[in-house]
Amino acid sequence: MDFTQKIYTELLKTIKAEGYTFQTFEDFVQKPEKKVVVLRHDVDKLPQNAVDLAGIENNLGIKASYYYRIVKQSNVPELIEKVRNMGHEIGYHYEDLTLAKGDKEHAIKMFEKNLTYFRKFYPVVTACMHGSPLSKWDNRDLWKKYNYKDFGIIAEPYFDVNYNEVFYITDTGRHWNNSGVSVRDKVKSGFEIDVKSTEHLIKLLKTAELPQKIIINTHPQRWFNPGYNWLKELVLQNIKNQIKKFI
Repeated sequence: MDFTQKIYTELLKTIKAEGYTFQTFEDFVQKPEKKVVVLRHDVDKLPQNAVDLAGIENNLGIKASYYYRIVKQSNVPELIEKVRNMGHEIGYHYEDLTLAKGDKEHAIKMFEKNLTYFRKFYPVVTACMHGSPLSKWDNRDLWKKYNYKDFGIIAEPYFDVNYNEVFYITDTGRHWNNSGVSVRDKVKSGFEIDVKSTEHLIKLLKTAELPQKIIINTHPQRWFNPGYNWLKELVLQNIKNQIKKFI
């Protein structure tokens, strides 16, 4: 069974065993380690799952980066605080252009307001776009008119990483780097590495077939222990993937 918290734990233990260090995205963009993995989590919904993954990482002495949306299905203050209190980075998972229905002037005001809100929990210096796959607006287009660095944001993963040097892998669509079910969560990469499953990813780590620098983007809502919720996510995501193929 894939996308379980058990296999996620095994993945983290394998990364450590193979000599990688872990950095938050905030630390990585300022001073990257030579052999490093950045764990980026996009908390689209089910923030309790983010607490669960954060706890697994904390028990292993790992710090990760958690990006929260402003909407209620992601933004639950007491749960954000639990993740922060474990020492993880908190970032803003922005979708302001979508929420403003394409109005950039309104969107930038929302961005500043929402960023200020999340800075109540953590001194946020990185932000990452939410893909909003059903929206006609790409939230990154806000930066065609404005500059996020004017708001104290030092880096955005889709703009400030050289993916010819960093291998990016995402579980978007409940598959690893499946471009057919990812509308916007894609990067131009110098690496062509097919990852069939989390078990396969673990194997690639053990056989030293992966680069020295890796960003792993996961969505906590996909990761459950086996049971009803795991099966529900599997079925619903398969339905969503069929819809995405026509977008």
